[in-house]
Amino acid sequence: MVALITGGSGFIGSHLSDALLDGGHQVLVLDNLSTGSIDNIAHLKGRDGFEYFIDTFNNEPLLAELIDRSDVVFHLAAAVGVKLIVEQPVYTIETNVHGTEVVLKHANKKKKLVVIASTSEVYGKSEDVPFREDSDLVLGPTPKHRWAYACSKALDEFLALAYWKERKLPVIIVRFFNTVGPRQTGTYGMVIPNFVRQALAGESITVFGDGRQTRSFSHVADVVGALLKLVVEPRALGQVINIGNTQEVSIGALAERVRELAGSNSPIKLVPYDEAYESGFEDMPRRVPDLTKIEALIGYRPRYSLDDILTQVIEYFRNK
Repeated sequence: MVALITGGSGFIGSHLSDALLDGGHQVLVLDNLSTGSIDNIAHLKGRDGFEYFIDTFNNEPLLAELIDRSDVVFHLAAAVGVKLIVEQPVYTIETNVHGTEVVLKHANKKKKLVVIASTSEVYGKSEDVPFREDSDLVLGPTPKHRWAYACSKALDEFLALAYWKERKLPVIIVRFFNTVGPRQTGTYGMVIPNFVRQALAGESITVFGDGRQTRSFSHVADVVGALLKLVVEPRALGQVINIGNTQEVSIGALAERVRELAGSNSPIKLVPYDEAYESGFEDMPRRVPDLTKIEALIGYRPRYSLDDILTQVIEYFRNK
């Protein structure tokens, strides 16, 4: 199998590249390094079957050529991270919507399978927890830039499903729930890398809001394993599928656990949302997936606990 990974030098994309190459597949990476890092794929240079291209999806001749060479496209390239979304809403919307548009357009010419990376953010302020793939999406008002990311990814989903319905393009949409692990940075607001870095440096661990908001964290190895199984499962075509972990933790409790596992004496500091992001910022109170569908499709069950994840990330930062 030849796989094209847009955003392949990013956190998830680089781990997916590892797994595909280890499985004997060929990997083509397209990335503009806006949020990814060449360091994430440096160890892959020179490996048989691996090629990378530092460019954007706006180079449509290159994109079309890479898609033609591929059997499957993992479209992971996107503007991600709450901080980036709040600070650069135009970039977020244009990157996410236009990028998906051109990938689907060129994949459709030869009916190449496309896996669209979506997000648990699309569930918005819904209180119907755990979130099922057929649950209603409850987004905040348009003046709140925080919801631009969720809206852009929901539009990506609608467009991909339209290609599946109208033009018979094989697509699979996966909604990631807080995927974490080694190589992830906290540059754009990713909470675990930020907490770990602060704890190891002896700085205050900054918890935004009151710390009672909850999340469910997935190890990148579990997520990558699920992706590899889904692309060879015919029943996954045309489906929207949650990938995550049901172990729920409050952000306040997460900060305490990071401090404990890191052996740190860092104080925990609450920072109001208005100070952390922007005036009137709204957050998702809970984010927990229903995994019934993915378990039925591929027998998916997360192998890594939250402590496993935190231990690995702490070790990764210690060794950097």
